[in-house]
Amino acid sequence: MRQLRTTDPDFNAQLQALFAYEPGESPEILSRTQAIVSDVRQRGDAAVLEYTKRFDQVKASSLSELEVSPAEIEAAVASLPDSFMQALETAASRIHHFHEKQRAQSWTITEDNGNRLGQQVTALGKAGIYVPGGKASYPSSVLMNAIPAKVAGVAEIIMVVPAPKGELNPAVLAAAQIAGVDRIFKIGGAQAVAALAYGTQTVPGVDKIVGPGNIYVATAKRLVFGQVGIDMIAGPSEILVVADGTVPADWIAMDLFSQAEHDEDAQSILISTNANYMSEVLESIERLLKSQPRADIIRASLDNRGAVIQVQHIDEAIALINEIAPEHLELAFEGAAERVPEITNAGAIFVGPYTAEAFGDYCAGPNHVLPTARTARFSSPLGVYDFQKRSSVIELSAQGAKALAPTVKALTEAESLIAHQQSALYRS
Repeated sequence: MRQLRTTDPDFNAQLQALFAYEPGESPEILSRTQAIVSDVRQRGDAAVLEYTKRFDQVKASSLSELEVSPAEIEAAVASLPDSFMQALETAASRIHHFHEKQRAQSWTITEDNGNRLGQQVTALGKAGIYVPGGKASYPSSVLMNAIPAKVAGVAEIIMVVPAPKGELNPAVLAAAQIAGVDRIFKIGGAQAVAALAYGTQTVPGVDKIVGPGNIYVATAKRLVFGQVGIDMIAGPSEILVVADGTVPADWIAMDLFSQAEHDEDAQSILISTNANYMSEVLESIERLLKSQPRADIIRASLDNRGAVIQVQHIDEAIALINEIAPEHLELAFEGAAERVPEITNAGAIFVGPYTAEAFGDYCAGPNHVLPTARTARFSSPLGVYDFQKRSSVIELSAQGAKALAPTVKALTEAESLIAHQQSALYRS
C-alpha cells in the first residue's frame, strides 16, 4: 500500500495519482456493445437467443423458455437451508422498513386568490433489474435493487440474470421472490440490457434499468440511457476508513479487505492521525491476509490502489473525506458522531467502532448501491426516489391569471415570444 503524509511537499500530486483511474472501456468494447444493442433493438427475441447461445451456451427455441417459472422458484427456495431463508427475510424486512421512510408524497398549496399549485408523485410503470449470474450469488443485490422499487409502487419489476450453461444460483431466485420481483429471464450481458430498454416480443420494455454488471453491461447501460433511465455507471468498490487507534487494528485491516476482495481495481484507504497505529494496521494486513480465500485479489487491490494517509488532526481528515468523496466511509475515532454533519461528500457513512461496512452491504437497512469514483459529490445512494416521478400541477383562478398576466407580458417582451404573451393575456 502507498504511504502518504499531508505534510509531504508533493502530497496533492500523490493524492491525484492515487485516484487516477480509467474504467477500461476500449473502443473495441464500445463497438461490440453498440452492435449487440442495435441488433437486439432490430431483431428482438431472435437476437437475444443468438447471443445467449453464443455467450452463455444456453440453447432455447424461444425466449419464453428462458423465463423462470413459478415452479423453478419454488424448487430453488425449497433447496435452501431454513437458516439462510431466515437471514434473507430479516435482511429484506430491514431494507423494506428503511426505504419506506423515503417515499415521497404528493402535495398542493392554495393561494389567497384561488390558485392551486402542487406536485404529483407517481411511481414508474416498469423497472428492470440486472443481477450478475452463474456461480456467483448476489441475493443482497436483488434485495437492494428490487425492494426500493416495490416500496415506490412500481407496477412491474422485471429481472434479468445470466445463467451460463443453464446454471442459476437458487439464492438469487429466493431473494427475487421475497423482494416481489414479477418476472425473471435467464439472460444477461448487453443483450439483456438492450431487451429491457427497447422491449422484445417476449421481454417487456421498462422505464428504468438498475443493477451492477461487467464492462459490457455498464457500456450498454450508458448507450441506452435516454431511451430509459439508469441508476448509475458504477466503478470499482471503495472504502475510506478514518481511525485514531481506539479500534483494534485487526478490525480495521479486515474492513479494508472487505472492499479489496471485490476485485483488483477496488480501492481501500486508511486515514489516521496516529503513525504508530497505521504501522499496526499494516502489520495486521500482512498477518491476516494469509488466511483470506481471496488473498491474491486483496493483495493486488491494496498494491494497485490502496493507501494509508497520515494527517495532522481530524479536521484535516474531514477535509480530505470531502475531497475524496468515498463510496463507503467508516468513522472509527472518538467523537465521530459529532463530526458527521461536517461530511458533505460520501455515499454511506458508518459511524463508530462497531459499524463495519459489511453490515451496510447486507442487512443494516440503507441501500448498498452507492455512488463511486467521486460521484458522491453530486449523487446519492439508490432509493425509493429513483423509482418515483414528480409532475408539477398548476391550476389558476380567473383572479390569479389576471394578477400574473403583467409578469408574463414583461418577460415575454424581453424574450420576443409574443405567442406566449398573447396566450396568457387572453386569460386576463
